[in-house]
Amino acid sequence: MKKGFTLLELIVVIIIIGILGTLGFTQYTKVLEKGRTAEAKAVLGQMRTAFTAYYQEYSANPTMSQLSVEAPADCTGTTHYFSYGTSGATGTATRCGTGSGKTPGVGTSYTVNLNYESGVWGGTAGYY
Repeated sequence: MKKGFTLLELIVVIIIIGILGTLGFTQYTKVLEKGRTAEAKAVLGQMRTAFTAYYQEYSANPTMSQLSVEAPADCTGTTHYFSYGTSGATGTATRCGTGSGKTPGVGTSYTVNLNYESGVWGGTAGYY
């Protein structure tokens, strides 16, 4: 009697490993992207602190240039995964797409918002 595996058994094992690898890779990329949003949360937190200080001093909403936060306004640099801006009482962090910002970029960019309305902070993507 011969010992070993048949070709069919080897093919089934290879297919199972391929399926598990595919599922693992998609979950891995989601975890990586979730970690990259930590940058946006940190910078938006700095923007919130600076926004509050500016608003208490001048009773007006600041522009991005009036906040003392080091954050890129566009995705031309290679230091951040997001670009940042303000519009009224809202601070935004927009994910840089492929070929711009710090690599790797994403095919579809998304935005994380932080807003201040009626004395209360709110936002999207679980941030406020």
